[in-house]
Amino acid sequence: MLRQLSLAIALAVGTVAAAPVFAQAAAPAAPAAATQGQGPEQIVQTISDDLAKAIEGHQAELKNDKEKLIAVIDDTFLPHFDIDYASILVLGQNAVKATPQQRERFAKAFYNSITHRYAEGLLNYTRGRVKVLPFSGDLNNKRTVVRTQVMLDDGKSVSVDYAFRKSASGDWKAYDVIIEGISYITNYRNQVDAEIKKEGLDKLTADLESKGAGAIDEMKQDTGGAQGGAGK
Repeated sequence: MLRQLSLAIALAVGTVAAAPVFAQAAAPAAPAAATQGQGPEQIVQTISDDLAKAIEGHQAELKNDKEKLIAVIDDTFLPHFDIDYASILVLGQNAVKATPQQRERFAKAFYNSITHRYAEGLLNYTRGRVKVLPFSGDLNNKRTVVRTQVMLDDGKSVSVDYAFRKSASGDWKAYDVIIEGISYITNYRNQVDAEIKKEGLDKLTADLESKGAGAIDEMKQDTGGAQGGAGK
């Protein structure tokens, strides 16, 4: 079952990618301006549709060129996610002690590593994999959750929810992903905190920059594995 969760994990962690933008993306998604004025539910549906357009028919090409695959994730997800806010939440109390430059460097290194760790899971994505559930309740500018169901190859489904907040510019931005009730932010905050206590923020960031996805795996091993399925 954990292996079958790779698609859901890829969809979730890929959403907070911070890799550089590559112009050679296989099928560029619609610009962020296309979602201006949309609510969180509509944004998630747009991301789902744009991802299908970018992946379908390009699997072989993207499998052989990982940077193009990363570019697809970047173009599709990044405009809709609050990377800075998510980074602060992952750092937790360590964010208070860090300088703005340290936080920025960590965010880029960490999310780039996460994206490379799980990107290939997106190659299995096809139209209709994600079902956006009807939104109920009132919009909360600080935290509004959009619930989705991701279909797995065996016909089972996994709950993947997205937490949104309204940015200073007035646009809705996602900042957390919850897989089967397990928060992406909380899951990695525990691992990051353990590593910072052991070797410091700058050393952790340098490891993420030099080792990439390998540093994520090492973090999981050092802390006895991620809590719950989100880090498997």
